[in-house]
Amino acid sequence: MMDLSTSPLFERLQRAEHVLLAGAGGGFDVYSALPLYFRLRAMGKQVSLANLSFTVLDRVDGRVLAPGLVEVRADTQGPEHYFPEGVLARWFQARGESVPVYCFDKTGVGPLHAAYVALQAELGFDTVVLVDAGTDILTRGDEAGLGTPEEDIASLTAVDAPSLRDKLILCLGFGADAFHGICHAHFLEGGHPH
Repeated sequence: MMDLSTSPLFERLQRAEHVLLAGAGGGFDVYSALPLYFRLRAMGKQVSLANLSFTVLDRVDGRVLAPGLVEVRADTQGPEHYFPEGVLARWFQARGESVPVYCFDKTGVGPLHAAYVALQAELGFDTVVLVDAGTDILTRGDEAGLGTPEEDIASLTAVDAPSLRDKLILCLGFGADAFHGICHAHFLEGGHPH
């Protein structure tokens, strides 16, 4: 019987030493990575969290690691009305852990790639798992509804170049993009290249 520790995903991640779980499309994508975060830690992996942020990073007082890259901790101040990375860091603090969340500015591929390179230099991760809380990262462009793939595609392209042991994409919210006009049946069709 297959369980989470013997799935093809975890078999592939077995060689990883330090995994960066990065929300690909911004917003709350990083939240969908939390079950994976805890399972990888239970396997003895070092795990870091990052997110393409929709928060205006100029209004966040976290440590700036590079242009378009801010470290958010539990005591980091940011906008009160929308700051999911700060909420997540404070949630970890309430659990007795200090877990930073690294925020990538919502920008173009070139600056985003440079921010990923800077974060890899800072943390030393060898594997990136891009997490989409939906499926629009898999769109190919001819679907009836595309959702909001721009941010996902920027993240996908930005991590293509860093020299890493492995790069994976996980869609962890099948059906979550329905309100964006996504027909999820397209991702189940046999002819879809993904």
